[in-house]
Amino acid sequence: MSEAAMSEPRVRIGQIVGAFGLKGQVKVEALTNFESRFEKGRTVFIDDKPFVIQKFQIHKNRPLITLQGVDHINQAEALQWKFMEAEGEPELEDDEFLIEDLIGLRVVTEEGEELGIVTDIEDYPAHQIVLVGEIMIPLVDEFILEIDLDEEIMRVKLIYGMRPGED
Repeated sequence: MSEAAMSEPRVRIGQIVGAFGLKGQVKVEALTNFESRFEKGRTVFIDDKPFVIQKFQIHKNRPLITLQGVDHINQAEALQWKFMEAEGEPELEDDEFLIEDLIGLRVVTEEGEELGIVTDIEDYPAHQIVLVGEIMIPLVDEFILEIDLDEEIMRVKLIYGMRPGED
């Protein structure tokens, strides 16, 4: 069996959106909510090539990363628009879920009314929003009562104004 077949599956954790400074740091658009994926000492993959993170900080709400072996602006610029991947899934707490696990769940109200399926999760400044057709539900405990991945169901509480046409 090849080494690639034996390694863990990789997930995209960010996209390099530019160089920062002359010493080869890269600005990253995070595709994960787990900042720990960018911690110093972690190995990430860009075009299947491994890079060790030497330094990580947040700058203007974006990860700013120094990669081992990338020490000049020209090297950093060559990585622009490439995806950064990590092996394996992050460790989750009981109340944490991956977005891809929520897409496709059936959504029902606390009264049992079927609303449809989760079509997307969007990022907003205050919190994420669950999209169920035209219905937008904040991804907070007040409105998301239960997520059961085994039953593939999300139970929600709606308030007046969440449904289209309720002004």
